Amino acid sequence: MADELSSDLDWSKELEEALLQECDFGSLRNICKGRPVPEKHRANVWQICLQVQGKGNSLAAFDGFFDLKEQSLIREDCAQLVDKLGNDEDEKVSVVADLESMVTFFCKSRQEAYSSDNGWLDLMQPLLALKLNKSDIYNCFYALNNKYITRDCEKNGKPFHLFRLLLQYHDPELCSFLDTKRITPDIYARSWFRSLFACVCDLRVIQVMWDVYLQSSDPFLGFFMALVILVNAREQILEAENRDKQFIVELISSFPSALEAEDIEDFCTLAQYYASKTPQSFRRDYEKPLFGSNLGTTRANEEINTQLSQMLCLPVGASELLQINNMAGVGGDGVRYFVVDCRPADQYNSGHLQTAMHLDANLMLQNPEEFNTAVQALFSAQQQAILAGSAAGGEHLCFVGSGRDEEDQYVNMVVANFLQKHQQYVSMARGGYAALHNLLGSHINEGMVDHNPKQCIVCVPEIGNLSDAENGEVFRNTVEGATGDSLFGRLSSVVKSKSSEMKEKLSNYIKNEMNVEERHVSNTDRLGKRYRNMASVFTIGDDEEGEDFVEQSDDEKREVISLDTWLKKPEIVYSCQCRDLDNNGFLHPSYLLVMDTHLYILREIPKKKGMAIIQSRRALASIVKITSKKKHPDLITFSYGTNEDTGVRITNRDRCLIPTAGEATKIVKQQIMKVLDALES
Repeated sequence: MADELSSDLDWSKELEEALLQECDFGSLRNICKGRPVPEKHRANVWQICLQVQGKGNSLAAFDGFFDLKEQSLIREDCAQLVDKLGNDEDEKVSVVADLESMVTFFCKSRQEAYSSDNGWLDLMQPLLALKLNKSDIYNCFYALNNKYITRDCEKNGKPFHLFRLLLQYHDPELCSFLDTKRITPDIYARSWFRSLFACVCDLRVIQVMWDVYLQSSDPFLGFFMALVILVNAREQILEAENRDKQFIVELISSFPSALEAEDIEDFCTLAQYYASKTPQSFRRDYEKPLFGSNLGTTRANEEINTQLSQMLCLPVGASELLQINNMAGVGGDGVRYFVVDCRPADQYNSGHLQTAMHLDANLMLQNPEEFNTAVQALFSAQQQAILAGSAAGGEHLCFVGSGRDEEDQYVNMVVANFLQKHQQYVSMARGGYAALHNLLGSHINEGMVDHNPKQCIVCVPEIGNLSDAENGEVFRNTVEGATGDSLFGRLSSVVKSKSSEMKEKLSNYIKNEMNVEERHVSNTDRLGKRYRNMASVFTIGDDEEGEDFVEQSDDEKREVISLDTWLKKPEIVYSCQCRDLDNNGFLHPSYLLVMDTHLYILREIPKKKGMAIIQSRRALASIVKITSKKKHPDLITFSYGTNEDTGVRITNRDRCLIPTAGEATKIVKQQIMKVLDALES
């Protein structure tokens, strides 16, 4: 104890001397080493960390007019904060005036509107405790906002999509639970991110937290603090499964308030540990869109937000994957990848990373049993590689596709399958094989194994421009023999050995004629009653073809529409993203829309961003059956037809891969009943 006290005194004295000599941030951080700082030095330390010491009076540019539309609200909120701080009566008026002038000037200088829940006054509270002059407080406040407060901290905003991906990466089960409850991060974490936890934690806790936070100089540390809070409280959250949504939200929102000052060092150390166990590509990709004053164009921000919201899992940049992949035998607690190449066998054989294991994504639909066998072998290989300490021995799974949407839709299905099983540390290589190939450039033969420039889809772009029929053959190419005697070669041979038998299995799997045990409709049912007294119109089972029917041609000309315009239609009851399965077995990015009386499938046009074709327009009253595959419950078939004396006659079908199948089919059922009730009346 005496030694610890002596050590604390030594570094505190060293800090004091350094501050007297006006040290820089690097020297300060070397002295403090991420520890809480003595209260008497906090003001100087924070200013150095925020790089505002001696900056001057920024408020001199204030025009002195308190004329904002929300001025009365600003004044009222400032007064409430000063009352909360317990200032002397003589000081209150001047403190309120200072606060109001700072907030007003900030609004004008940034051209931002004020709202009571934007976190600004929560940020002000710890700064006011520093007892600095008004100009220095404003400079600290501005720097905090600029470097550490994420932009677009609104409902469905970019930071919350990114945080969900981080939570899914580290705790997919907890993420899935919250998704099921429709509890998105913007509901419980918005105030955390807007105020760096100042809105919910005790002042003493925030002071110690910010000591460590500002020394780290890491704007993303707040994401990992929030992650630690959720992961450490996961049992409490999961145990609340039978409670309502509001209870769970309030439970999660309250967790940071339990932190005490003595917990903060360990808490921040744990957050930094999680940061080190996370792919670092997202920092480079999203720091500028999320932090700083360079807002960029509205269109660019919308594209980034859409990109984040549609990501299946955390992306890994090609440069990061190549760098780690080439660091054989490197130890430590950082990210080590086990690379899973999910391209078709012919593409894999024409060039792949040396440490990449092959798992043909097409097997998931073509032969589920063989796919499951390959997955088990993959995990076995991963454990052996980890134990051997090889370059391929990483805990973190990174899936590699071709970089072409037509093939990577199947890779997405494989990744979704792993996530549904709550597999931890799942990521995808951004841009797939094409990005890796392009980054390697002239060093392609050093970074890739078996690279064949005559068969490579990047070296020969024409391979990537085949017709649907030709593409179907690419997916079903056969190969003979294995790629070697190594563990990886043997597993690849397991995946490929029966590929010659797979040519027709995809279409057979989709169009199999197995009987469905559950009763859907009867010719004795009344039209409006066919879905009544059933738990759900959504049925797990294989599709039943029944009578012959004429499938609508995918080559038929379709109406081209604007997605944005259609998704804003007031008559939409429900909408979700999905993938529409065509007659050739290809999946297309689409939207499923349930309207008052009709169901629509809008298929996106790849080369016309924001545009789509109306692939299907069906009357809800014509739906006679909704089924799914037992092994793929997200693959939904909508069957349309008529009730005749001889039974139900199916005249058409739509098939979609819907991530939110249970929710979507429940709403379709409810809307069908409303339509039929209206017809009866």
